Amino acid sequence: MPNLEELDPNFKVKQEYDQKGITFYNIEEEPFKIYGIKKQSTEAEPHGQYCRMDHEVSKNVSYNVTWLNYNTAGGRVRFKTNSPTVTILFTQSGIPNYSHMCRVGSSGFDLYVEKDDGSSVYVNSFIPPFDKKDGFVSTMDIAHIAAVVGIGRDEMKNVCINFPLYSNVLDMQIGLKNDALIEAPRPYTIEKPIVFYGSSITQGGCASRPGNSYQGFISRRFDCDYLNLGYAGSAKGEPAASEYIKNLDMSVFVYDYDYNAPDLKHLEATHEAFFKVVRDAHPDLPIIIMSRPYFLDGPETVSRREIIEATYNNALKSGDKNVYFLNGNQLMAIAGNDGTVDGCHPNDLGFFSMAQALIKVLENIL
Repeated sequence: MPNLEELDPNFKVKQEYDQKGITFYNIEEEPFKIYGIKKQSTEAEPHGQYCRMDHEVSKNVSYNVTWLNYNTAGGRVRFKTNSPTVTILFTQSGIPNYSHMCRVGSSGFDLYVEKDDGSSVYVNSFIPPFDKKDGFVSTMDIAHIAAVVGIGRDEMKNVCINFPLYSNVLDMQIGLKNDALIEAPRPYTIEKPIVFYGSSITQGGCASRPGNSYQGFISRRFDCDYLNLGYAGSAKGEPAASEYIKNLDMSVFVYDYDYNAPDLKHLEATHEAFFKVVRDAHPDLPIIIMSRPYFLDGPETVSRREIIEATYNNALKSGDKNVYFLNGNQLMAIAGNDGTVDGCHPNDLGFFSMAQALIKVLENIL
């Protein structure tokens, strides 16, 4: 059987780069700015690896949340440079293969050029080759896209690189042309992050690339920071998680762990209690409550939604002026029943649909 990369060169994953013409920088050092993740040491990785929730807190939540906490969903590194190319060199603790999720989304990176007005333009993705198991090196030309959107080849460009949604990153270096300038990134217009808590969908499954999670669309629309606390099958409204989240400094809190709740009894026992912990700590914080994104209702979906909507209605009855509710039909209104890859996890159209529903609410909040 012919090799597809030989038949169509556009399928070839390019890894060559000019080693002599590039200087590598550690993203932990200035002027790089890291968002959504932080490096912490563990017994298994004494030199540290990136995680989303504090490691000690995740251990108090559950073993599964601790394991998934090192998936770098929502992680970003931003900087400003006039380099025409950007190279990434990093190590991972394995590159997983999932049956129904694109490898670029689970284990790759994608890059955006951000204009000074806050808008962003997708440039390309750093694609993990199949023969690589613990990291790879890849170079991207960013000058051609910058020129298309009105930024000169040698002008300073704001760059944002999104981290993998479903794999672990131990360390990362950025390679720029030897004579390139590098500066701190332009600050986000909304620097206080939106915090998202929930299921595998919240984590980003099954977006084709990291920037196509629904939080990515929202971040680019409002030029805002965010924190992704989605844990596939594992975030279940645990008290330890609500106690952690209540202490975060955030602009908005969005939560949906409907799919993770094992049954109706569990959802009813935890959902409103979780809301009250966060609300009591933040009386004026905008909180968006969502039920599972699902376009065609079934009996269980309706029953779950009623439990979740009860949390919302009870908050309204108590005089809460800053609580909002989105049901699964609203979230999938644009995508309809074409919005998933498996009847559960959204494809890119599904994530876009979810983002648009949230954007309508967030426009009034932000």
